[in-house]
Order: sequence, then structure tokens, then C-alpha cells
Amino acid sequence: MLRGKIGWVRLSENNIELLRRIDEVLHYLWDPIGVGGVPEARDEYSSYAGVVQSMMKKGAECKEISQYLVRIRADHMGRPEESLHEDEIAEILDNWKVNCFSRI
Repeated sequence: MLRGKIGWVRLSENNIELLRRIDEVLHYLWDPIGVGGVPEARDEYSSYAGVVQSMMKKGAECKEISQYLVRIRADHMGRPEESLHEDEIAEILDNWKVNCFSRI
């Protein structure tokens, strides 16, 4: 179980796996501030993983996920340059969603 704002939230094994994969993709592949190789910064993007997962559970399309990541990069990280590779990251995240929920 994970602690949520309202209380304890019980996540299925598939959702736990998806959350882990989202966190890894954001840290190692998206990594807009270049901390992917820094163990001390492993949780740098973790707060965004839950938001992305929630968006995915509500049926958000890849474009919506990509736009969210662009907003985070530009508005919260001060990196407003043209999209680095958010569309590709959103596709990777979507593939993980399919993978995590297609298991028997």
C-alpha cells in the first residue's frame, strides 16, 4: 500500500509495477535536468510519476502525457526549449502500461 493524500491507497500489483516503470522512464530516459546517473537524485522525478499514472488510468492519450511532461520541464524546471523527446517518452510509457496490464 502507498500513502496517499486522503489515506492509504491499495494498488494492484499491476499498478505498482506500472508506477515503478513510469518512475524509471522519467528518471533514466526523460531526465530533462541531467541527473539520470546520479544515485542521490534517484527520486528527482518521482512526484510526477503518480500524476502520469493517474492520467494513464483515466485514459489519457500519449499526446496529453507528452504535453504534461513539456509543461513540467518548461514551467517547473525552467527548461522551456523545444520539446526534447516527450512524444517518444509518452510512447514508451504507453508501451509499459500495455505490458503491465497484459500479464496473466
